[in-house]
Amino acid sequence: MLRVRVTPRAATNAIVGWREDGALGVRVTAPPVEGTANRAVEALLAEALGLPRSAVGVARGERSRDKLVRVAGMTLEEVRARLERAASHGGGSR
Repeated sequence: MLRVRVTPRAATNAIVGWREDGALGVRVTAPPVEGTANRAVEALLAEALGLPRSAVGVARGERSRDKLVRVAGMTLEEVRARLERAASHGGGSR
């Protein structure tokens, strides 16, 4: 499981990087209404990891900025390495 801290209604979708508390910082343009921000987080992470959208899902924290996200088909070390590269390259799309 991957710990993620989400900032909804941001100017752009982006993977910010690893926070001091060990969570991954993520910004999404979607509002936190009816799961739209969760779907945006899942899509952004799937794209950054090079995985199909169905391989990434919010497992806990659907109504919170702090989430636990499951990633199927990769070890936590592989996830961290790919997300670090994505964060260093701007990590997002509009």
